[in-house]
Amino acid sequence: MLKAFADGRLFGATYGTGPAWVLALHGWRRTHRDFDAVLAGLDAAAVDLPGFGGATPSPPAAWGPAEYAQAVVPALDELGPEVVVLGHSYGGRVALHLAAARPDRVRALVATGAPFLHPPGGPSRRPHPRYRLARALHRAGIVGEGRMEAMRMRYGSADYRAATGVMRDVLVRSVNETDEVQLRSVSCPVELVWGEADGEAPVAVAKAALALLPAGLGRLTLRPGVGHLVPTEDPASLRQALERHRP
Repeated sequence: MLKAFADGRLFGATYGTGPAWVLALHGWRRTHRDFDAVLAGLDAAAVDLPGFGGATPSPPAAWGPAEYAQAVVPALDELGPEVVVLGHSYGGRVALHLAAARPDRVRALVATGAPFLHPPGGPSRRPHPRYRLARALHRAGIVGEGRMEAMRMRYGSADYRAATGVMRDVLVRSVNETDEVQLRSVSCPVELVWGEADGEAPVAVAKAALALLPAGLGRLTLRPGVGHLVPTEDPASLRQALERHRP
């Protein structure tokens, strides 16, 4: 059922008929509908993060995962007393920040395909040399904004090319931040469910994140033949992880 949360600042859907014990957060350029198969029949809620889904407004500034997590807190407060937070991709990062900031409300975290860290060896997408040169010349005032924008559209990622306005700034900020502090400080159980064929957030990221979690809290489940879109490719694996933390 479609629903407005946080006095109309967030939109999404509810599932089931009772108090929601799951809150699901989608990935970049995705919507809450990614979780339909995962949450069918559960008492759960899923929201469209600010700037996604068509109804939830964009953030007023270049937010990072911490600010997105704060924006989700009012929706969290409308649900049951303790909630399992499920996050995919960028939503997994937001879910981690939410779990770290609100341990009183989050009983467990289930994350999949979340780029908590840069892959070992450095960022996964180093800009093209021509783009780096143009950027340096732009900063020096030699290359104009029109030419620089053409270079961004030519060499930027698909996500970058699709983003407009403040969402482009959100993306740039987010890909340059990592979540070591939150991984070390989270105090609830953390389930990492990963597609072995994930090319966006490789398994190496999941293993590195697992190593940073407090002892005894983390669990990594690898899914052979599954890529980045675990909620739609392999919803049963996420459902099983959620059920392990059903209240």
